Amino acid sequence: MATIKPFKAVRPVPEKAAAVASLPYDVYNRAEATAAALGNLDSFLRVDRPEITLDDQIKSNDPIVYETARKNLEMLFHRKALTQDTRDCLYIYELVMDGRSQVGLVVCTAIDEYLDNTIKKHELTRADKEEDRIKHVDACNANTGPIFLTYRGQDGINAILDTWRGDHTPVYDFISEDGITHRVWVIDDETVVGGLVEKFGSVRNLYIADGHHRSASAVKVGLMRRESNPNNTGKEEFNYFLSVLFPDEQLHIMDYNRVVKDLNGLSVKEFLDKLSEKFDIEERGSEAAKPPHKGSFGLYVDGKWYLLKVKVGVYDPSDLVNSLDVAILQDNVLIPILGIGDIRTDSRIDFVGGIRGLKELERRANDDMALAFSMYPTSIEELMNIADADLLMPPKSTWFEPKLRSGLFIHNLY
Repeated sequence: MATIKPFKAVRPVPEKAAAVASLPYDVYNRAEATAAALGNLDSFLRVDRPEITLDDQIKSNDPIVYETARKNLEMLFHRKALTQDTRDCLYIYELVMDGRSQVGLVVCTAIDEYLDNTIKKHELTRADKEEDRIKHVDACNANTGPIFLTYRGQDGINAILDTWRGDHTPVYDFISEDGITHRVWVIDDETVVGGLVEKFGSVRNLYIADGHHRSASAVKVGLMRRESNPNNTGKEEFNYFLSVLFPDEQLHIMDYNRVVKDLNGLSVKEFLDKLSEKFDIEERGSEAAKPPHKGSFGLYVDGKWYLLKVKVGVYDPSDLVNSLDVAILQDNVLIPILGIGDIRTDSRIDFVGGIRGLKELERRANDDMALAFSMYPTSIEELMNIADADLLMPPKSTWFEPKLRSGLFIHNLY
């Protein structure tokens, strides 16, 4: 059963919350992060992507980058942009996008429950990305970005959060530059905190929705701290990591699309002919290129959109993983026809979140890539069923919106 722990959050003073809050470090490249933080000395990107405050010639994994992250975090305190609560609390974090609300509980979760699979995963991680966040967390001595977790919703938990929101004024209430509303409440009543801790004691599992690398790195830093503190009791802050828990019924998964560098030596006609062996193909205008249902895919190549529909018998519908649309595309197109090697590391493929729209796919295919695939979104039920079976999804299977902001909650490891 799931353990949640209240903590003394480091967080922005209310008048600075909107300025501090930033999108997660991994949704930007370096140039985009630099532009996003330009002119804003309070932006948390200066902590999460500290290389943007250094000379362009310094690589992102240079040791000075991690030392700069620590210094920039300290600077936010000196600027009086951040403060720390003096008592252990839980926090409610509501995000509203296009009129749809999702309400999460900000807590600390146990690294032991990550290790024993109470907190379930559905993706592999990359060692280089883990190493970057390990160095970052270790240097800052803090979890600076929350892990996005979900669970099978419970009416009792929802009722407690709704009651608190109805009875209290949020400490933050602002609209970010992308139009997302962010609201935060502090739960500082010991009875209510205790009630939520008890309620989550009956939640069988938590599921990583977004943040596999951050969670893996946080756990490894905690284990490092245990090794260097052999007399630890298990109650120290480094035994826990920062998480936001959302009930599954409130989450929205968008498509996570693919763009590929070239046709692997094929002409467009040869490529379409090979596709026709396993897909029905229909030329479409861009307005009708978004896949209408599971088993359908949009394809943009040579200035034209096509709708692909997988033929009966190509995959086994009872196979939890291989029946995913991302797996169907990977197993029948990306690897055997386009010659993509390791989907996680091959430089010939890139991934585009659905929030960017079909026009971004067209732009990439006309610019630095050759073709694009628009996907039908993976469902939250598919994600949890695969995690429950201790299986893994193909890389980049899900894109969650809205994105949690970094900088609103920080968990010190001491």
